[in-house]
Amino acid sequence: MIRLYDYHLDENGFRVRLLLSMLGLSFETVAVDKAPGREQEKPHMLALNPTGTLPILEDGDVRLFGTAAILAYLVRAHAPDSPWLPADAADFGRVQQWLGFSGRELKPAIDAREAALFTTEGASEADLKAARKAFRIMEDHMTLRQIEGSDWFVGNAPSLADLALLPSFALSRDCGIDHDEYPALRRWLRRFRALPGFITMPGVPDYH
Repeated sequence: MIRLYDYHLDENGFRVRLLLSMLGLSFETVAVDKAPGREQEKPHMLALNPTGTLPILEDGDVRLFGTAAILAYLVRAHAPDSPWLPADAADFGRVQQWLGFSGRELKPAIDAREAALFTTEGASEADLKAARKAFRIMEDHMTLRQIEGSDWFVGNAPSLADLALLPSFALSRDCGIDHDEYPALRRWLRRFRALPGFITMPGVPDYH
């Protein structure tokens, strides 16, 4: 049985839950309080992941933390022939490039949302500015891809690039970012939502 230690409003946890659902894998969730000093930083949790971060995945004897590592593992272990991680070397590299982008350039978007939801100060202007810059890079890329006749960030099928990038954009209205500024990403999100196995979470818009 696959076990996921997760907080239900956590964006990275959503990435993993989304892939598990889209791969059709059964799993159980262990709810963890993400607030600083709470459950995730207690000794039994630090024994699972000494960094104190979520999510954490257990699959038999395999235990992993780090969202990108978990996503890549799930595809290689349970769907090795799927396009989620392309066989083509160039497309594989491009997927890794966007996975890095999701953990680096999109971190201000994650921080802005968490600050907006869980602090009295709200999102900082610096984080909002950096988040909008990252979304503009994604918007420009997807606009070009659509001109070229492709619906996805890499290749001609949805990949881990799309899955890793989508939550930060989908949830960004929680920190006041207007999705009307990004029409190509709105269309892309609508397409991804229509894929088999897609699941949602509070804050993900349902475009019509």
